Parts: sequence; structure tokens; C-alpha cells
Amino acid sequence: MRELDFEGYAASRWPRLVRTAYLLTGDHHEAEDVVQATFAKAFRNWPRISRLQEPDAYVHRALVNNNLSRYRRRRVRQLLVPVLPDRAHTAGADHRDVEERSVLLQALAQLPQRQRAVVVLRYWEDMSEQQVAEILGCSPGNVKSQASRGLAKLRTHPALAPYAGGSGSTTDGTNGDDS
Repeated sequence: MRELDFEGYAASRWPRLVRTAYLLTGDHHEAEDVVQATFAKAFRNWPRISRLQEPDAYVHRALVNNNLSRYRRRRVRQLLVPVLPDRAHTAGADHRDVEERSVLLQALAQLPQRQRAVVVLRYWEDMSEQQVAEILGCSPGNVKSQASRGLAKLRTHPALAPYAGGSGSTTDGTNGDDS
């Protein structure tokens, strides 16, 4: 396999990694910081990483690990301000979609970091249980149990109750069967 160019790799993966980091952190600026830190660490080892069969898996694992490290080091969980900042209005964005996304992000933020990482990678990034297990350095069974617990917490989260609809469907569009 030919060695990948780091600059091209980083430029092509940046949007997806920032989106994943945003789902893990809940904050766009922190997401960019986590991705930037991940790329800085990857750059140091790029000759080795670029020759891996799955460099994306390595970088995703580094991203999750950097986020977990950031979370552990963080001393202040929230910055309290007397006035909420203005939110940018995106032209063409449906108000309901923005509201639903906001509610989902609020519910995701309540999950423990490991469950949140599993739910984001498994259902938002559409990775297999095996891929998530490799990224997180755990067994596929652990991914299944973390996903099951995370989805159960999301199903019972009060902010998501209006979206449940009583159909028995989960946030990933399935009927809840893990088979």
C-alpha cells in the first residue's frame, strides 16, 4: 500500500472527524480542538500510520482517546455566563430539525463518556460493532452492552419523550433488536 500524504489525508477527513468530535464533546470549538490535537499527534507518527491497513481506524481511536483524556483533565464542566450567546441562524435550516438535533445532543451529553462514544460511533458514524471495539480497545460484547445501556438511557430521557412516538423504534431507526 502506498504511503498517504498527511496534508491531503487531514484535509479530506477534517469535516467528518469534527462532526464526530462534536457529537462526543457537545461543543463545536472543543470538537475542533480535539481533532487538531489528534492530527498533531498523528503527524508525529504519520510515516507509520499511513502504512497501516486502516489508518482511519487508528485516527478515530486517537480521537476518542483524546476526547476521553480531555474530559478527565477538565476541571470546570461548564462555563457560566450571565447572558446566553447569540446563535447563528443557518439559512434554509428547518427550525424543527435544529430543535430535534439540540434535544438529541442534550440527551447524549447525559450519557457517560464511554457509552456516548459507543452510541456516536455505532449509530451516528454507522460503524460495525467490531470497528467500534477496535477503536475503543474493547470487545464487541462490551460494545453491545454499552450500546444497549446507552440506547436504554436515551429512550428514557425526558427530553426525548416527545419523539418516542410509542412505536418502539430506537434512535437508530431499528426496532431495538441487537441481532
